[in-house]
Order: sequence, then structure tokens, then C-alpha cells
Amino acid sequence: MEKETTDLIPGNNYILLTYFIIVLFLGAFAVGILLRAFNTAFVEKEKWEQVAESQKRPNRLIYPSRGNIYSADGKLMATSVPQYNTYIDFRADGFLKDTFLYSKNNGMDSMAFYLNKLFKDKSVAAYKEHLQKGLKGQSRQFRVVNRKISYIEKKEIEKIPFIRLGRYKSGFYTKEMVERQKPFNTLASRTIGTTFGEIEESGLTKGMNGLELQYDSLLRGEAGIKSVRRVGGSWTNVTEVEPINGMDVYTTIDINIQDITEKALVDKLKEIDAESGTAVVMEVATGEIKAITNMARIREGVYTETLNHAVADEIEPGSTFKVASMIVALEDGICQPGDTVDTGKGLYMYKGKHRMTDHNINRGGYGKITAEQAIWYSSNIGVAKIILKGYENNPKKFVKGLYRTGINADLNLEIPGSGRAKIRMPGDSVNYWSATTLPWMSFGYETQIPPIYTLTFFNAIANGGKMVRPMFTKEIKHNGKVVKTFSPEVVKSSICSKKTLDIIHDMLLGVVEKGTGTAVKSDAIRIAGKTGTAQIASGGVYRTAGHQVSFCGYFPADDPLYSCIVVIRRPRIGYPSGGTMSGGVVKTVAEKIYANHMVFDIRKQPVDSTAVLVPPVKNGDMQAVEKVLKKFKVKTSDEDVNSSWILAEANEEKIKLKDIPLEEGVVPRVTGMGVKDAVYLLENAGLQVTLSGVGKVTSQSVAAGQKITRGQTIHLTLK
Repeated sequence: MEKETTDLIPGNNYILLTYFIIVLFLGAFAVGILLRAFNTAFVEKEKWEQVAESQKRPNRLIYPSRGNIYSADGKLMATSVPQYNTYIDFRADGFLKDTFLYSKNNGMDSMAFYLNKLFKDKSVAAYKEHLQKGLKGQSRQFRVVNRKISYIEKKEIEKIPFIRLGRYKSGFYTKEMVERQKPFNTLASRTIGTTFGEIEESGLTKGMNGLELQYDSLLRGEAGIKSVRRVGGSWTNVTEVEPINGMDVYTTIDINIQDITEKALVDKLKEIDAESGTAVVMEVATGEIKAITNMARIREGVYTETLNHAVADEIEPGSTFKVASMIVALEDGICQPGDTVDTGKGLYMYKGKHRMTDHNINRGGYGKITAEQAIWYSSNIGVAKIILKGYENNPKKFVKGLYRTGINADLNLEIPGSGRAKIRMPGDSVNYWSATTLPWMSFGYETQIPPIYTLTFFNAIANGGKMVRPMFTKEIKHNGKVVKTFSPEVVKSSICSKKTLDIIHDMLLGVVEKGTGTAVKSDAIRIAGKTGTAQIASGGVYRTAGHQVSFCGYFPADDPLYSCIVVIRRPRIGYPSGGTMSGGVVKTVAEKIYANHMVFDIRKQPVDSTAVLVPPVKNGDMQAVEKVLKKFKVKTSDEDVNSSWILAEANEEKIKLKDIPLEEGVVPRVTGMGVKDAVYLLENAGLQVTLSGVGKVTSQSVAAGQKITRGQTIHLTLK
């Protein structure tokens, strides 16, 4: 067979040549692309970077939404609302001055007209004069509207003819602010806190005080980034980094209890014309703060939240502190409730030269009283003598006993700027200890304790001796999901022995039922607590600066659910009294909380002798009567009923049903029926009916049983 020699075929040479030319062309093209890329990337780098930059604008921040603050039951207490300041830059590079001055449709005249129409705060002429002033001054930041505007108003103002020409031609621009709004106004306002209105350069808002500051890092979120690029001949926003909105804070505040507490406090402050007042309600078992209000007089008869006195004020507590002194004395065996102490006629000269008085000195003092009566009647002399008896030669032991109760423990409160309890120790080089410090400390002077610390101490008494830290926050959420939950935290497992605690419980009940707190006694709920009245020092002098009155206690006394403290400063009407003034507020708060939260088991309630057990029933249609009685489970007796119209007679246990006899041609008996049934029967019988009154039929003008004359009129009287 002859060998094939395909490589000599002319057609194959043509194909190979064609492939070679194509490969050579593609190779040259690829080399050209590489050379062009190299030239662009290295030789012409700066040129093309400038071109790229001209196609986009500087990155801008996307502001995150600040988290909300809620009450314990989810009611909104603080939220952010964007507000805008409006400006014109009259020296903007593209500012259309001629258009602004002379255009009828797009100039200053139309702008003034629409501004007046939109905001109605100035006349058209006044707006025109205002804009001319800005142009004349060539201001770069000329305020268009003299107040912050809302987002909706911002969108409307951007539709005004000259402004809608755009940022560079009109010079118009806005600066966003964040206004923190509180739907419940003053309720717990200082505890919730406030924020700075300005948005920081980082695009975030910042808390100023209260919970807004405490949880600022969680509430503020993280700003995003957007770039503005030129795409297809127009500018487009491109989100580079999504913003992360702030987390939400759920507080322990109960809006209902907060409202009750604030109203009760303000009403009392107005009544006695006091300078300011503080009230706090705490849940005994958990330490959750259910209400906290700090109201101060800003002008005559007007009060609002100013400073957070409840947590910040380091004040002399006055006579409420006597309870702590008594606990120490009982624990150390210095006294028993029935031990007597001589208070004389209400005046005691300690060491012959230091004057100590009781509040009833003008009435001859208390004379000889027991230790428990010293608490009931709030005797300075009684408590001081008990403490001097046990600790005059060793005051350090007394102060250590106070420390042992936990009254000065660091509560580590969530509110920035909160104060601390300060109880001086003998021998401390920082705090001066004088010859009178021990006796005066025993009844609440020469110590500084914020009201919430005093409340926490009394709450421990109500809580079986367990001291829990006050809680303001229940949980943190982000996008509806729980991020963190806060649980009750025990500060001290027991402030004293059970024996001492039982004695103190009885003493605090005695204060309200037999002593200085009788004004707090309630017929609705049993309250226990201690009154306090202290002179306010000014420049080291007590007699000229007014009084501070207080009451701290808990309720219901037998099974405490809530503890409460009320402190009122400088009342100008009435005799300063912790029981009548502050105690009156506590009583109102306790009764209203009790009324709103009490639950009765009606099965255990005694039968009301005046109650109607079987309701009155109208005569009439049998089916309708039976349906209603069956619905309300009322017993009936209807053995003799054969008609569809019945009489209903009630006795003590059930309704007895009887037939209404109906005869053709005879007037039926309709007394005791409703209007609907009575008219139906009478008109079916051929009578014309007239009515007067309302209710059920009490009389009919044609007696039942008479023969009917067709067309005859019968009048029904209803009552």
C-alpha cells in the first residue's frame, strides 16, 4: 500500500498559515493591553487617580438611630427625633445671585412667599427683608428659619423653587440635630437623663447624665459610611458600611406607680409651698426602683424635675437614722425595748454645755420613756442617752456596728454622679471627730447619706434583713432580642439578727400607730416606717436655713411589697413634720398602689345581705326570657308553662314562669312587659297603641279580659 503524505497537501499548509496569523494577531493585542495597563498603572497613575476622584465625592457618615429607653412594661420613655437647622451659604461657588435677586418664579420673592406659607412665623415682607440681610452680609452660615425644623418640614422646604435648584446653586444646606423626646414629660426625667443635641464628628450622639450617660456606649450605636459617586451621568449614594443602630434600655420604672408618686409629691409641695421634694418607691424583694421623682420649685406654684437629689444628695438624714442606731444598740445588748431612759423635760445639756432638745420641749418633754418609745416618739435625748450609755468610752465600736448593718455599703448605683454614704470613724485623719459627734450622730446629724441609701437600708428591714442593690435597669435589647438581663444583687445577706429585726419591725409599726407617724396610719393598708425632721445647715449654722422633713417605710407592713422614702426641703407653710408632710405623701402613694394592684377572690368574700341574687325579669316572649336566664345561669321553674308568652315571678332562689292566657277577641294582659312585646301582642289583637314614659308597662288603659273593638286605641304607661 502506498504511504500517505498529508503534510504535502496544499490545503493543510493554508490552514496552518491561517492559525499562525490569528495567534500572532492575538498575541500582539494582548501585549498591547499589557503595555496600556502598565502605562495607566504606573506612567499615568496620577492623572487617572485625579479622574477617578472627580467622579466621586467625599465619603459621608450615615447616622445610626440612638436606642430608646422604655419603662418596665414597654412604654416609651425616651426616643430620638431628628431636627434640622437650616442655612444658606451666600458665598457658595455656584450660588445664582441674579436668579435669587431677579427671578419671579425662582428668586427671593417666591422663596419668601413659600417660607411664610410653610412656617407662618413671619410675614412675606419680613422674610424678604431677612433674606436680603443675609445676602448683604455675604454670610456662609445664614440661618433661614429661626428654629429647628422636623424631617417633614425639611422635605417641604427643599421643594421651595430657589432651594430646589440644589445645594451648590442655592447655597441651601441643613445640619442635623437629634432631639431626645420624653413622651411622659417629667416622669423619672432626671433618672432617664438627657443627651447633648449636637451630633459628634463621629456621627454619634452622646448622653449627658442619668441612664443616657450610664449606657451611652450601648444606646449610641455605630455610624455607617456612604460615598457619592457619578454613575451614568448622575450622582448616586452608595452605602459602603451599614450603620448599627443603638440598643434599647428597659428600665424598672412602673409608669403607673411613677405617675402616682409624682402627683402625690407635687400636690404636697404645692400645699406646703416647699422648695423641693424627692420620692422613691422600691420593690422590696428585688430592689427594682418602681418610681423616682425629684421635683423643685422653678417659680411660685410650679415644680419640675431639676437635680437628681435622690441619688446625688449627701445629706444629714435626721431621725430616720435613729433606727440604725437602735439596731446597733440591740445587737450589742446595750438595751432592750422595755428599758427606760429619762428624757427629762425635753432639754439635755450634754457635758453641761452642749444643748440637746426634743421636738416637744415646749410641751414639757417626754420624761421617762422606754427604748421603743424613744423610737416611736423620735426622742433625740432618748436615743442619744442609750448610745452614750453603751459607746461613750468606745465610739469606734458604735461606728463599726453601723458599718456592720451595711448602711454605708457602696451600692454601685447605675446613675452617674451618685453620692455615697459618709459615716465618720473616730481617729480618722480625714474626718474630724468632736466631743459631740457620737450623741449627735446617733439621731442623724454629722453623717451624710443620700436618700436612696436610707431607702435601701429600710428596704432591707422589710426584706427580712437582706439588703439588695437598687436596680434601675431590667434588660438591654437590640433589634428586639435580649442582649443582657439584670438580676437582683445582694449587697448584704443580713443586716442584723432575726431577733433584732423582729423588734425593729414592732418599733416601726409603733411609730405609725402610736408615735410621730400617726398621720401615716391608713384604714386601707398597714404602713410601717420612721419619721425624720432635721435642720438644714448653712455656713455651719442650723437655725436659719430651714428644715428637711422625711419619712421612710414600707407597706403592707405584715407582708411588705414596696418600700418608700419621701424627703421634703424647706416647707414654708405649716409646722415642719416628717409624719404629716412626707408621711402624708407615703400614705397617698401606698393607698393608691394598693387600690390599683389589690386582687380579691370573690369566692372568699362574705355574702352581701343587700345583694340581689335573683334579678327582676320582664314578662313577655318565652324564648327570649329563657335565653337570657340560661346565659346568666339563673334557676327557673316552668312546669306549668304551655304558652309562648309568660309571666315571670322572682323569689329568693329562682324565677317562676307562668302562662299568660290569650283569648281571641279579648284584650291581653301586657303589664310587666317591655314595649316591644306589649305592642306586638296588642297590635296583633287589632288595637292601636299609644305610649308614655320609659321602661316596662305599669298600666294599660283598657283592662285585660275586656272584649276588643277593632281599631280601638289603648294607652300604655311605662316606668
